[in-house]
Amino acid sequence: MVQHYSDTRTSDGRVRFLLDGKAAVLLTEGPGWQQQDQFASVHDAVLGLALISRVPQPLYDQALDDLYHQLYFFGQPGAA
Repeated sequence: MVQHYSDTRTSDGRVRFLLDGKAAVLLTEGPGWQQQDQFASVHDAVLGLALISRVPQPLYDQALDDLYHQLYFFGQPGAA
C-alpha cells in the first residue's frame, strides 16, 4: 500500500515522497512537466531529487526541509 510521507507545494511546482513498502517513490512536477521515479530508500530518493535539473532550487530546498521535518518527528520509514 502506497502512503504519502512528504508533500511539498510551491509556486514552482510540487515534490512528493511516497512509501511503497520499503521502496520510496519520488513524484516531481512543475509547469508543463512531471516525473515519477522509484528508489530503494528515502535516502536514495533524496539523491535522485538532487539530480532532477527541472526542480528549481527554492522547491528543492523546501522539499528537503519538509522531508527532514517528517524524519525528525516520525523517524526513518521502516525503522520501527
